[in-house]
Amino acid sequence: MKKTVKALIIAALIMHVSCQGTSTNVRFNVSEEKKAVEVYVNDIYFTSFIYPENLERPCLYPIKTPSGKFITRGFPLNPRPFERTDHPHHIGLWFNFGDVNGLDFWNNSYSIKPEDKDKYGIILFDKVIEADNRKGRLVVQSKWTDNNGSILLNEKTTYIFEGLKNDIRTIERVTELTANKEVTFTGNKEGLIGLRVDRTFEEPTQKAEKFLDANGNVTETPALNNEGVNGFYRNAEGLTGGDVWGKRSKWVALKADKEGETITIVIMDNKNNPNYPAWSHARGYGLFAANNLGGKVVDKNSDPVELKLSSGERVTFKHKVIIAGDMSDQEINRLSDDVNCTWITHRSRNQKPRSHDAPGF
Repeated sequence: MKKTVKALIIAALIMHVSCQGTSTNVRFNVSEEKKAVEVYVNDIYFTSFIYPENLERPCLYPIKTPSGKFITRGFPLNPRPFERTDHPHHIGLWFNFGDVNGLDFWNNSYSIKPEDKDKYGIILFDKVIEADNRKGRLVVQSKWTDNNGSILLNEKTTYIFEGLKNDIRTIERVTELTANKEVTFTGNKEGLIGLRVDRTFEEPTQKAEKFLDANGNVTETPALNNEGVNGFYRNAEGLTGGDVWGKRSKWVALKADKEGETITIVIMDNKNNPNYPAWSHARGYGLFAANNLGGKVVDKNSDPVELKLSSGERVTFKHKVIIAGDMSDQEINRLSDDVNCTWITHRSRNQKPRSHDAPGF
């Protein structure tokens, strides 16, 4: 019996060690003046958590590789030559949804007419709770409100930034939403964690395309010069290109060669998230997203999705973004398995989990 217990303890310790990221020198620079928290990994700029008052949501922007190459689009904050200028609500890496009590949090931006603003929601930054250099952990608080300031959800988000071997960068996002009133998330294609990528990562196309949002608004993405554009999607099931859209997968990868460097971006779902694995909302024009609340709206073979929260009830979503060089499916799967054994929790020791909580990666 003692030998069995000892063996179990050793196995648990091995698992604990194998699930930890490489120790990284992460440094945060909190600037109230800039309305930003800059993130440095091994003294190299990585990204910033930004919350200017003229944005409808806080986000991570821009995001760079260790060699200094942008993976995020510059528009609309800092446009770069030859970029697309569609979908001005696509900024950096963000988290929101297209139908919360009938409000569209996803598509809100400066482009929405004042008379239409009541159809949209706003995520208002509240405060930085913690910026722990030693743990690479940034914790922030925000509020999901309607256009008149009425609070639907209180958000507490934890970011964990890491630098692994071979210049791999990771962003783990744990989003904890607590209902301030009765709230319903109704299945919608516009969600949930989104990244708007640099032009290089788009799929080459020779035609203009039109996309319809949840409010019936049409956005056209024109055909552009494809020089240097070579993005390529694939998922854990082996689907590629446009075929990944609307399909469920534990991870989706986007690879491109930029200025002589192969770069792979992976969005990983968490096995304890609602409706795991997520539906992909990855578009060839540069939107790269994973949606746990899509359902039948994006995949006719899936059931309709509806998530209800009573006042005070909570739901937690966990996702991880990997930024690396050329990665095989086996390497991504190994990281995905490691991701799902990491344990981050926000509960006090005596607090019982709610039914919608994702207990950990």
